[in-house]
Amino acid sequence: MVSQDGLTAFMLAAELGSFSAAARRIGKVQSAISTAIANLEIDTGVTLFDRSGRLPVLTDEGRALLPYARAISLGQKELMAKAGSLSEGIEHRLSVAIEQGLSLPPVLDALSEFAQKFPTVELELLSPGVNDTPELLISGRTDLGLMSEQESYPLGFQFRGVGHTALVMVCSPTYPLAGVQPVDLKALREHRQIVLHSRSKGRDGSYGNMKSPLLWEAENSSLIVEMVKSGLGWAELPYTVVHDPISQGRLTKLSTSFQQSDDLAGVDVVWTERRGLGAAGSWLRDRLMTLPQEAWRG
Repeated sequence: MVSQDGLTAFMLAAELGSFSAAARRIGKVQSAISTAIANLEIDTGVTLFDRSGRLPVLTDEGRALLPYARAISLGQKELMAKAGSLSEGIEHRLSVAIEQGLSLPPVLDALSEFAQKFPTVELELLSPGVNDTPELLISGRTDLGLMSEQESYPLGFQFRGVGHTALVMVCSPTYPLAGVQPVDLKALREHRQIVLHSRSKGRDGSYGNMKSPLLWEAENSSLIVEMVKSGLGWAELPYTVVHDPISQGRLTKLSTSFQQSDDLAGVDVVWTERRGLGAAGSWLRDRLMTLPQEAWRG
């Protein structure tokens, strides 16, 4: 097995162009570098440097092996970093469920900081439907959740409200409701509402308020947007989901005669006592709690 000293001497000499410069870089005498490289040449069975000139020059074999030496050295450093993280109580892997329709920019800001602070932690992001996150937490499939608020949570759950997301009513520009604004509740009830719906729950798992008795349901907000654009009905969806189609003229925002502002749905960070968070999960949970509340509105 090749030694780390040999790899370091090989890489530094190749980078700096001389054994003496490599020695100065790491505070050793030149003979130590020469010996380490000579031992590496014995271990590999190839000559890494042509020493016939005033300065050593990489041989063809040396140039071919240099990327492998760098990869081995990097792998050893990553191994030690991972071992250090585990010894400090930092989990190896973290799974986070982010409910469809929630504003992503604040989450991405937190994840950018997370990547810097916990570079060795593997991160999995799930995108469950509305109110499906508790099932993922109960089953142990995920460690931490970000979801629209519920009136109550299962026993053993912990949660913290972090902000609100605006719900916007939309339809196709050619849909009948688009031409009768502001829309009253009677008009909404005469047309099909397409509802974002939980796979794991009954009607209680729907997102937003059901204002029409004529209902279709779908568990994916992107699918609902396409259905509404096709004129199949109207929907009430998070602003972050419909912002772009509205600005592009592909959806029309409905104003109503019975409310002066958009509905607001709370956003919660949720976790469970059954699955303790390590240092990385605890940090991410706490960071999400400290993000500005207005960031969640999109």
